[in-house]
Parts: sequence; structure tokens; C-alpha cells
Amino acid sequence: MLRQQDVGHRIVVRRIVGIREGRTLFSDALGELVELSETHITLSTDAGPLRVPVAEVHRAKRVPPARRPTAAAVVALELAADEAWPAPVRGRLGDWRLRWADGWTGRANSALPVGDPDRPLPAALDAVQRWYAERGGPALVNTPLPLAAPVGAELDARGWTSRPPVLVQTVPLRTLTTPPAAAALPAAASPHAAASADPPPVTLADGPADDWLAIAAGRKGGLPDAARQVLTGTPRVRFAELREDGRLLAVGRGTVTGGGRWLGVSLLETVPQARRRGLAAAVVRALAGWGAAEGATHAFLQVEQSNTGAVALYRGLGFTTHHTYLTRVAPAA
Repeated sequence: MLRQQDVGHRIVVRRIVGIREGRTLFSDALGELVELSETHITLSTDAGPLRVPVAEVHRAKRVPPARRPTAAAVVALELAADEAWPAPVRGRLGDWRLRWADGWTGRANSALPVGDPDRPLPAALDAVQRWYAERGGPALVNTPLPLAAPVGAELDARGWTSRPPVLVQTVPLRTLTTPPAAAALPAAASPHAAASADPPPVTLADGPADDWLAIAAGRKGGLPDAARQVLTGTPRVRFAELREDGRLLAVGRGTVTGGGRWLGVSLLETVPQARRRGLAAAVVRALAGWGAAEGATHAFLQVEQSNTGAVALYRGLGFTTHHTYLTRVAPAA
């Protein structure tokens, strides 16, 4: 049966649709799992969204993606993401990246095991633990899957735990820069629905304003000096602001990395009282326009697969899962 970590992945569901002459009738559906609750399974199929009561599910399981990215493609995207979220303190272990930002975010404080560490795997992981111990932090390793499955197996044997799985999702920029058809807009769902089709304009700044940083701090639990270096350390970066009557309602951050191919979208946030108005989508599209003007052809983002609301938002914008990763945590000494 399915679990929350299957959200965002391709699944097949066999459902009970009736009984004829004493025999149970079944129907199969294939699509991306959007939501899993105690009562329903919701998946996105080629024919549109499908919501299946759990009581009607005979069998459901995750299946391989229609086309699995190559190892080289996973490495290239992981390195582009590393450029987009640059830790101020960095080290190398052969091809592996070691990153430290005073503990601010897992991405900036973990080893990235892509390529050859230039030594046997057990010795490489011992060196990772020493490097982080010298900085007074826990040893973390981000394992892109299935590329880093051998690393994951060794970490399992050492008793390392896992944080929630993260989806690395991508979309061609032309999908984001094409205006959505009016017929595709969602039906009114709140008193603000009239404004959702025409949100306030988005501005893009070279640096983050104080209220932009305040929203980011609220989401990430503060902003140490290292965090500001992570946010501003990429040469091509923009900070999106969506304001109404001078008040900041939605933010986002965009970077162009990976040799100019990838627009990275991060820190997308809408203040609670302004949600369900299409503001987050407007921010993403504004960043996509900037990224396309910079020569990027594709966008990527990283989202915990348990964050079903965000997964649904990105699916509606055309994002699909390229690969996943787990942040592995060393056991306490």
C-alpha cells in the first residue's frame, strides 16, 4: 500500500468499480500521486485529476517513472543546485562536495556524494564525519537517488537516519512563460478569487529587502550571517517581491546556474492571509521570465514530498519529479 513518501511519484491504482454476476470488477489508473489521506487517494492522470476513495482501492503501488534520468543528468542538476545554494565554507573529498553554513539549512550543511571520493567508500564517510565534527555540527549527507544508492546502503549499515524525502522537480521554462489559458484557471474558491486571475505585479530586485528577509527568516528559523551569504552568493540571482498597497505578500528567489541552463526557484512563500490568490504562481512566472531572458531553458526546485500543498501547486505549473534525495543524519556520538 502507499505511504506519504510516495506523494509526487508515479503510481498505479487498481480500484473496485462494481460487481457483475457475483464477480468483482476492477479498473486501473496510472498517474502521479498528488495527495494521500486516510479516506482518499488523489492522482494526476493524462485524463485529469482522479480522486479515489480508499475503500475502493484494491491495490496501489509506486511504479518507475516513464523515463528515468541518466546518472549524468542527475549529477549535472545536483551541481547546478549546489551552485544555486552556495555554502560559504566548502571542502572537497575527491569529487564530493563538503558544505557548511553554520547549520542553516540541510542543503548548505551536508556532503554531496556525486562522483569519486578518491578513496574507498567507508574511508570517505569517515572523513565526512571528521570534517563536520571539526566544525561542531552533525554530519549530514544528501543522497540523490538512485544515483547514491550505494552510499545510502553504507549509511544504513552505520545506523544513519533519514530526514523526509525531497523531490527535485523540473519544467521547461517555455511552460512557465506561456500565459495560462483562461479555461485552465481554477474555479473561485475564496473571497479573493476575483483577484487570483490578475494578481499585483511582481518586481525583481538584485538584493533582498528587510521585509523579504523577515519572511525568509520566519520560514527558515532565523537568518545567521552565513544565511545571507547563501542567499546572495550566486552571481546571477533575483529576489521576487509581490506587494499590495506597499505590503509584501509573496516572495521568491531565483538563480541561474549550471552553465546558464537552469533557473533555480527557492524560498517561495506567501503570507497566510494572502494565500489562494495565485500569488505564488505569479512569482514563479516572473522569475521564469527573468531566467529565460538570462538564457536559461529549464527550471528546477526542491520540495519535501510530504508538503502536498506545494507539490500540487508545482504540478499545476507543470513541474514533474526529476529525481529524489534523502538527507542522511549521523547517529549521535
